[in-house]
Amino acid sequence: MRIDVITLFPEMFQGPLTESILQRAQDEGHLELNFHNLREFGTGNYRQVDDSPYGGGAGMVITAEVGVNAIEAVVGSQMESGKWKMENGKLKPHIIYLSPRGERLEQEKVEQLAAKHEWLILLCGHYEGIDQRIIDGGWIDEEISIGDYVLTGGEIPAMVLVDAVARQIPGVLGKDESAEEESFSKALGRKREYPHYTRPEEFRGLKVPDVLLSGNHAEIDKWRIDNTK
Repeated sequence: MRIDVITLFPEMFQGPLTESILQRAQDEGHLELNFHNLREFGTGNYRQVDDSPYGGGAGMVITAEVGVNAIEAVVGSQMESGKWKMENGKLKPHIIYLSPRGERLEQEKVEQLAAKHEWLILLCGHYEGIDQRIIDGGWIDEEISIGDYVLTGGEIPAMVLVDAVARQIPGVLGKDESAEEESFSKALGRKREYPHYTRPEEFRGLKVPDVLLSGNHAEIDKWRIDNTK
């Protein structure tokens, strides 16, 4: 899967997306991450990316020209590669705007994104957000939120989405069943995963449930089902 992130602060993604499982996924070719500085598409001598909102009010709004130019440049950069899915002779990425007004990101949505799309473009808003015409004009396929609260920008939500979606890509985790049977997965009925234990069998008076030591797989499966929430 390829994921492009358009952001004013690409340096924020160093660390969270360049360690552990996500870095290994990139090294092994399961995941390709690209970061694009929105400032490069700014206008004028000072690379301006925003302006004051019509109607007044605090804050600034990312302009339609800058947002659309950035999206079209990222899409256009792959027009000759032929590597990703085509639609009517053109590349068809799925373009997401991270916004508190969007659909709540839940595990089912994560699974759908991973299964249906080989290429995602994530646009991170900042300040008061983006000019609505970027959305209304068809440059955005959907808006996604990670919760009913407001953050400084879309960078942290983008990191959350990348991490969650990457786990669903075949080969990213050591065992594919690790993603199939975890909290909120379809296999667990969208419930929270059962508790886990490892050695030693007793720690400071706290013991591992006897059933997990029994070797009776039918009873272990039943215990796990009973302990999903």
